[in-house]
Amino acid sequence: MGRQSGGARNLHDEGHVADRLNWLRAAVLGANDGIVSTAGLLVGVASASSSSSALIVAGIAGISSGALSMAVGEYVSVSAQSDSEKAMLELERRELAEIPEQECDEMAHLLRQLGMSSVTARRAAEEIHQGDALPAHAQLELGVDPEATSSPFEAAWASCLAFTIGGLVPMTAALLAPAHLVVPVVMGGVVLALLLTGALSAKLGKAPVPPAMLRLVAGGLLAMVITFGIGRLFGTTLG
Repeated sequence: MGRQSGGARNLHDEGHVADRLNWLRAAVLGANDGIVSTAGLLVGVASASSSSSALIVAGIAGISSGALSMAVGEYVSVSAQSDSEKAMLELERRELAEIPEQECDEMAHLLRQLGMSSVTARRAAEEIHQGDALPAHAQLELGVDPEATSSPFEAAWASCLAFTIGGLVPMTAALLAPAHLVVPVVMGGVVLALLLTGALSAKLGKAPVPPAMLRLVAGGLLAMVITFGIGRLFGTTLG
C-alpha cells in the first residue's frame, strides 16, 4: 500500500513539473516576442531619426503596449480554455453519476486501446470505478488533469513580465549605444538574446538546440531588416 501511494505521489509530482515546464516555455516565448517586436520598432525609428528622445518614447510605448496586449491575449485565451475544461469535467462528472455502467465500459475500452487485454482492462476499469473515477476519465478521455487548472491571471502577468524583460534588452542596448551605432548594437544585443532564448526553449522542450537558435535568430534579424528598410524609406521620404 505504501509503495502504491508513493507511486501516485511521484506521478503527481511529475504532473506539477510538466505544468512548470509549460509556464517556462510560455515565458520564453513571451520574452522572445518582447525582444523581436521592441527591437524591430527601435531599429525602424533609429533608421529614420537620430533623436534619443524618439528612441525612448518608441521603446516605452512598444514595451508597454506589447506587454499589455500579451497580458490581455493570454487572459482571454486561458480563460476560454479554462471554461472549456470546466464544462467538459462537469459533463463527465454528470455522466459518471447518471450512467456509471456505460462509463465503466468506456474506461475498459480506453484501457484496451492502451494495450491491456480485455480481461485486464475490464478488471482495471471496475476497480477504478469503485472510487472516484473522474480523474482517470478526465485524463484518458478528455486529456485534462482536474488538479492542474489553468489560471488566467497567472498567465496574464507571466506573459506581461516576460515580454517586458525581453523588450528591455534592445531598449537598453539602444540607450547605451552611440547615436551612429544604435542599429548594429541593437542587432548584436538581439542576436545574443535570441541565441539564449532559443537554447533555453530547446532544452526545456528536449529538442535539438542549434535549429531552435537558428530559427529565432533568423526570424528576429528578418523582422529588424524589414523595419529598418521601412524606417529608411519613410525617413528619407519625410525628410
